Amino acid sequence: MVLLGERVTSRRWGVRATVLVAALVALVAVVVLSIAFGSNRLPLGSVWHALFSYSGTFEDVVIRDDRLPRTLLGLAVGVGLGLAGALLQAITRNPVADPGLLGINHGAAVAIVLGGAVFSVSSPQQLVWFAFFGALAGTVLVTVIGGSVSPLRLVLAGVAIQAVFVGINQGMQMINTHSLDQMRYWLVGSLVNRNLDSLAGLLPFFLAALVIAGVLARPLNAVALGDDSARGLGANPVLTRAVGMIAVGLLSATATAACGPIAFVGLMIPHVVRALVGQDERWVLPLSALLGPVLLLGCDVLGRLLGGNGEIQVGVMTDVIGGIAFVVVARRLKAVRR
Repeated sequence: MVLLGERVTSRRWGVRATVLVAALVALVAVVVLSIAFGSNRLPLGSVWHALFSYSGTFEDVVIRDDRLPRTLLGLAVGVGLGLAGALLQAITRNPVADPGLLGINHGAAVAIVLGGAVFSVSSPQQLVWFAFFGALAGTVLVTVIGGSVSPLRLVLAGVAIQAVFVGINQGMQMINTHSLDQMRYWLVGSLVNRNLDSLAGLLPFFLAALVIAGVLARPLNAVALGDDSARGLGANPVLTRAVGMIAVGLLSATATAACGPIAFVGLMIPHVVRALVGQDERWVLPLSALLGPVLLLGCDVLGRLLGGNGEIQVGVMTDVIGGIAFVVVARRLKAVRR
């Protein structure tokens, strides 16, 4: 029995290590594709030259000033969305919890639009505070209205709240078209025309959320066993959920402030990760953070390739792919309940 248990543990570690290596390889590959592919496809030699032997050629400028900032932003936002979804699902113990699907990201978007239209705020460092409180407001609303027990009830509450937030955003655009016209692409969810200065301003909030998520991995494993069991193991369920929601709010706020509300990344990635490595949050959280940007940058590259002379914004691509994934997840949950 001891040898069997050791063999199972060894095999589990082997599978998880393999998934980790595969995730890292996929991340490197999608980063290269994001830099190389666009309206003009550049050979890998040009990418290497621009990154390590910059001389001011057209290809160098395109890569350094456009594609590299876009890729780095996609990396950060993908990490934030993947990790926020994994945290939210663990906290609520609800498999369909996602900041984009439940209206949390749109709550952040409403707050940002109001900050820009009413208070004339444009700095990412200032907007992230509006986004944070907007995300927390969305979290509170969906929790109070939907609860966390029934996945269907939570989704219905999230869809209703999201519809209200989208309506407010559209109303603000109609009232003040001049000041909010520049936010049109941003509200769809886009990585276009972003710079590293904006990302640098959001970095402290992002890093704080990553630290909180790392600390919560072990307590979340205890909470998954039930509140009584968690207390017996030395964890505080109420404190764990409260701190976890702060991390979700920070991650959602920074991602939304950076490139607008993007849905479904936080829904799809944790499901894939749990199917591969199990329920241990010490593996689920970091792997969700690794695979989030793989999906986001992959969708961004696909949108550039399918857009012809233009491009399809990444928020549209994640909605299309995520909608299909949500149907699959819903059917799977229905089959499990039967």
